[in-house]
Amino acid sequence: MAEKVAYTSRVRIERVKGTLRRAYLPIEPDPILFGVHSEVAEHYGVDTNVQDPHATTLDYLVASAAG
Repeated sequence: MAEKVAYTSRVRIERVKGTLRRAYLPIEPDPILFGVHSEVAEHYGVDTNVQDPHATTLDYLVASAAG
């Protein structure tokens, strides 16, 4: 195990409203919006007729693992 931390990600999350979150990520000039959509909304018991759907944190996690 390394004695020195190689990297610390500095991320800030703000709750906007309901399921909508704004994430400030390193090096990105603009915040990223996270929310819910379709099956995810249904799973969490949120109205599936989401007015402003956004990718979920799970979508980003899967994309990062695939990349």
